[in-house]
Amino acid sequence: MSPSPFTVSSTTEPASYSWEATDEGVAERFGIPVESVLRFDLNTSPSPPPDLAGILARGVFETSLSEYPPGDYRRLVEAAADAYGVTTEEVVPGAGADEILDMCTKAFLPAGESIAVSVPTYPMYGIHAEQRGGFVIAVPRLGQDDGWAMDLAAMREAARRATLVWICNPNNPTGRLEPDGAIERLLEGIDSDAALDGRGVPAVVVDEAYAEFSGASVIPLRDQFPNVVAVRTASKAYAMAGLRVGFAVGAPDTIRRIAVYRAPGSIGTISVTAVAHALRDRTAMRDNLERVWQERPRLAAGLAAAGWRPQPSVTNFLLLDLVTPERAEAASIALMRRGLVPRTFGGSHPLARCLRVTVRNPDEDDRLVEAAVQISPTLPAIPEEDPA
Repeated sequence: MSPSPFTVSSTTEPASYSWEATDEGVAERFGIPVESVLRFDLNTSPSPPPDLAGILARGVFETSLSEYPPGDYRRLVEAAADAYGVTTEEVVPGAGADEILDMCTKAFLPAGESIAVSVPTYPMYGIHAEQRGGFVIAVPRLGQDDGWAMDLAAMREAARRATLVWICNPNNPTGRLEPDGAIERLLEGIDSDAALDGRGVPAVVVDEAYAEFSGASVIPLRDQFPNVVAVRTASKAYAMAGLRVGFAVGAPDTIRRIAVYRAPGSIGTISVTAVAHALRDRTAMRDNLERVWQERPRLAAGLAAAGWRPQPSVTNFLLLDLVTPERAEAASIALMRRGLVPRTFGGSHPLARCLRVTVRNPDEDDRLVEAAVQISPTLPAIPEEDPA
């Protein structure tokens, strides 16, 4: 099981993303029943929307399952446009946010050009760039005391050498929002620098996979900054990660640049039907938000009592500071022996001393807290220079 979410196996093979071990892999390694394995590493919901079972049972979908879905995904796009408060010309769908990220990279990163990205963040931005023959300008974030916020001055400078700027807000894996007005100030600076340098304004793609949990979005800025794209998903707040549906939202001309890279029929007919329904009737999504808002502080309090230092979060996950990489590694192995799978970070990662865990339901979260209480006394001692 690789603890690193970003691996390059050789200098001649493309960059790739590595998941944590599968349920079966965890069960086999630790000799536990596969049904006892719980995923705290994927930031998904513990159950799908209640309406989904009825949709599947009725078996009435956008088209017959023997046919391809409609080429324009019209009703899905209409539902998304209504949900995000935009026109249908300002939305393009994809097979999950990850296909949207790939489409944006193809649209805005010619081979040999660079992306600018604040790290640590979701590693797929860099992976897509390297697979496209591009380069990554990685800008370290500010420290933990500053909420892992972007270094705006450094990001602005990096953007002068990039054709594509990536922002994740709220950021994964830190769980934090950028400070109020920070993204808008960065956009203004990027525009000003591009005019001064006599070059085109780079595209700025903001991954908003967790936006519903916070309410913050760059979508209202799309008229002022037509180079801005918001990426949204049905995987997190809408609790349908298995259906693989995501969207790019932005100014019409910008969306047209992205849409040419959409593969035909990449979103399945069942996914189209279910996600369009969820976007039109957002009751289940709002219920899921409420669940997270109520459960997150309770889980955080339990883990804090165990000494696992949960960091502030506006998302459906918590970043836990275990103080040292050795403690984080020991905790992760002990959790997986109990069938609880956290997200881990490699030894060279800025968050090597941390684990990331999903906010699940109370019973499942209690299992995690009970495990943390049992594991804590067995972990390596906290160095004296960093008292608990």
